[in-house]
Amino acid sequence: MRFALRNIAITAATLAVPTLAFGQFWPQWMVNPQHTGTPGVAGQNLNRILASVTYDGTIASERAATGGDLLVHYQVPLIDGNRVFMEFKTGTLNPNTVDFADLTWGERGFQWQGTQLVQVWSYTSDWKAPGNLGDFWEPVFHATLANGAVYMPGANGSIIKVNETTGALIARISPFGTDPDTYEAGPITVDGSGNLYYNAVREIGLGTDHEFFNKDATDSWLVKVTPAGVATMVSYKTVLDGIALPGTSNACLGTFANSQLPWPPSPSANPPHVNCGTARVALNIAPALATDGTIYSIARQHLDSRYPFLVAFNPDLTLKWASSLRARFNDGCGVPVSAGGILPPNGSPGGCRVGANLGVDPATNDTPGGRVLDDSSSSPAVGPDGSIFYGAYSRYNYAQGHMMKWDKNGNFLKAYIFGWDETPAIVNSGGSFSIVIKDNNYGGVGSYCNDETNCPVERTATNPASPTALYITKLDSDLNIQWRFKSTNTQSCTRQPNGTITCVSDHPEGFEWCVNGHSVDSNGVVYANSEDGNLYAIDQNGNLKMKIFQQLALGAAYTPTSMGSDGKIYSQNAGILFVVGN
Repeated sequence: MRFALRNIAITAATLAVPTLAFGQFWPQWMVNPQHTGTPGVAGQNLNRILASVTYDGTIASERAATGGDLLVHYQVPLIDGNRVFMEFKTGTLNPNTVDFADLTWGERGFQWQGTQLVQVWSYTSDWKAPGNLGDFWEPVFHATLANGAVYMPGANGSIIKVNETTGALIARISPFGTDPDTYEAGPITVDGSGNLYYNAVREIGLGTDHEFFNKDATDSWLVKVTPAGVATMVSYKTVLDGIALPGTSNACLGTFANSQLPWPPSPSANPPHVNCGTARVALNIAPALATDGTIYSIARQHLDSRYPFLVAFNPDLTLKWASSLRARFNDGCGVPVSAGGILPPNGSPGGCRVGANLGVDPATNDTPGGRVLDDSSSSPAVGPDGSIFYGAYSRYNYAQGHMMKWDKNGNFLKAYIFGWDETPAIVNSGGSFSIVIKDNNYGGVGSYCNDETNCPVERTATNPASPTALYITKLDSDLNIQWRFKSTNTQSCTRQPNGTITCVSDHPEGFEWCVNGHSVDSNGVVYANSEDGNLYAIDQNGNLKMKIFQQLALGAAYTPTSMGSDGKIYSQNAGILFVVGN
């Protein structure tokens, strides 16, 4: 589900042997602390659906509040032998307030008993997602497995530790006491020694009014918790002091007004200044850990998504370096598709104003850069050479964003022209490595603005050099294309009560890939969900191996896949967990 649709609804070590925690097979986001998505076993064939479990009971109210889309991020299924762990959610989203505090989250433990996946325990958390659907897409509730236990987000910036077998409470780790304005803010990462890393955000009054952007953030922290439950933390605000812009002044550059379209208004135009807000961690970030112990995270100015940082911490939580995502690209106004651009020519429908400076972002008349939205669940991923990848947002390229790459010293190296809400899978390949991403060349959003006159949404007709096309793409370590697998299915299908499937051809350009984290098996087979309701297996050469229909998921949230040690594939669509295999 592309980002631009949000606006229509709301008005108010080596990779061959991943570092796993204490033998638990898929214990966390993207399987290991580096977030590679490569578990090192062969996946089963997609012959049949072995089990299905509904875990989100709020789907009807979620979709009613957005006009039909499901703007929610979900946990990756966690797996330890024959045990499976998945979030659950209950409640009803009030259509007037669309306040996430009305919903309730928790974790459930399942166990394979013969051929049946049976629920054995359930634990309801007191965690609440910050903000409301007018602020951003619903943040993720994401547990992790470590130290023979399940750790999940709790209230007041805490994490809750429960017994993996029974779900019984073991302990609550509460570094912030009972502060109602502090929130655990993303997936928990666990290292090979059982230490836990997570982010927390504080904003005065947030626990009462649940409005995230009507005031400044107070602070945010990277928290480390030892297996014994001892917590230490570091403030993002403190470490970025002197690097980020002041949060109390109009130091950040904003964007041009719609009344000034087409953008930029003139070659010398400057947009107005806006308040930056305090530098804080972005929401939904799973910290990534390199094999040397460096911890990577993503920060941004609270009130301006155009001023973000990739932040590197030493193992003792001191700042190692911070690298800005600003002014990194040269693919804006007037750059031909043949030269790496994506916009139509200046002066044509969807193009910048005639005379625009070459390569600029039309909304700012400045060198383009990566943006960090709290709608996203992109997290850093670390390659075997220590390089870091992060999928950032950008609006001026049909909302495709960029996959950005840095070296381990914080030097920005290169970007690929898709990265929105994507954590890449990193695949070892004989002395080198590749990354696998979704690669949606979106149609229906307009090139750089939401005005149909200046930015027609019919991309193929107005930009034939870069038409609508929806891919899974494999890139080499230098971000060059190795292969692309294109969505060519045009049919929306529905499973009837008697088990038959009926279809209608209504998507001539294919379906978007609704995945934000892939599984890639030991044979290089990529497993990815599509909004057409199918789970796809794509072989190491980019060819379709198999697919299986689960459930149509139009306008679905981004749903990660995982894999068990026996090769079963765990995927999800529209609040239902599916297990697929032989």
